Amino acid sequence: MSWDSVVPVLTEEDRQRVIEDVAAQLQNLTLAEMRGEREKLILRVSPLVHSAISRLALQAAPDQVQEMARAVVARVGGLGFLEPLLRIDSGLSEIAVTPDGGVWVLRKGAGSFEKLGLAPSHTDVWRAAETLLAPLGRALTEASPSVDAKIPRQEGLPGGARVKIIHPVVAPGLGYPSINIRLFEPRPVPPEQLIEWKVAPEKVIHGLVDLVGKALRVLVIGGTASGKTTMLSALCAGVPKEARVVKIEDPEEIWLDHPHVVTLEARPAQVGSSIAPYTLASAVDDALRMSPKWLIVGEMRRGDAVAALFRAQMSDHPGLSTFHAEGPEAAVMRLNLLLASDVGIRAEAAKEMFAQAVDLIAQVGWQGGKRTLIGVWEVDKILKGGNVRFSQVYKPGDSELMPLSTTRRI
Repeated sequence: MSWDSVVPVLTEEDRQRVIEDVAAQLQNLTLAEMRGEREKLILRVSPLVHSAISRLALQAAPDQVQEMARAVVARVGGLGFLEPLLRIDSGLSEIAVTPDGGVWVLRKGAGSFEKLGLAPSHTDVWRAAETLLAPLGRALTEASPSVDAKIPRQEGLPGGARVKIIHPVVAPGLGYPSINIRLFEPRPVPPEQLIEWKVAPEKVIHGLVDLVGKALRVLVIGGTASGKTTMLSALCAGVPKEARVVKIEDPEEIWLDHPHVVTLEARPAQVGSSIAPYTLASAVDDALRMSPKWLIVGEMRRGDAVAALFRAQMSDHPGLSTFHAEGPEAAVMRLNLLLASDVGIRAEAAKEMFAQAVDLIAQVGWQGGKRTLIGVWEVDKILKGGNVRFSQVYKPGDSELMPLSTTRRI
């Protein structure tokens, strides 16, 4: 006989009574206890849930008790409705809360967000936002309406996450703050994973990894959520294990399964603080004084970071980096604009820098409903007609890379 046939179904009102009753008993928990191992805290809370159910003259099945215990832990921890979405087993890559209170998620491997049937209150969303920002000593206010934060790698969320929260004063709607959480991969992405996902044929993936090992300077390009960071992470397998690697990100996202790695993480200027920002460009400059054998740079967004990286790669530092662009020509154009607007480098010089600093471009994107390697191009070292030229060495349908003229090896 199933539980459903003998235990009355708890109403949502009954469920909330139990959760609120137990949460009230845990108001004096220390912050360390709240942020400790979640499973141990759930075990501690479960007997309290049983007691509350008895005291309120209710009945519940074991799985209902467990679910309410998790809800209590989420409530006292401050994350509430976000807590189950942030777990490593959630299968999600992004979570978004819109200004009208809608909760949307992007599942791993999916191309579009889907709306969940959740209806958090204003209090729920504001409490979650405050909890995300509290460890950083940051606050979302009308004076500081846009805040970047980071969830560090921790128990239950080993990959960590990047967080963007925007105040209703600049994101009008129904008074909810706008929240976007991008969950990072919890472990290095091996090349075999790309092969299993059919991003490209096995010989192509291993060919790219081998070229990285030969010190080719690779730029991974693509649109939003196209898999640039995932491709970069997999290509890092080509970096020799004995190499000293300096990894530069904003924020730290890439896992690198190498023993000798130093990570430099950009830091924005804080509102009302005299502390200067620490930029990707500053990190690249610092990295060059740290005797790196390899440089790995997360997505480049400003011209000063591009100029710093290109100077490093022109001085024979092999590197890997990502950039938002839909094709090699578009990458050159956008990088030129950044170098001109942010650093004042003329277009002709910018193109020369690109040609001398980048050996290979790999573009990822969506085709046929899945992420795929759209193309690989070798960068010609001599400009033709004042423009950067490319030789395509892979396109979908090819079984392997075409031979390259570049034969770098450090």
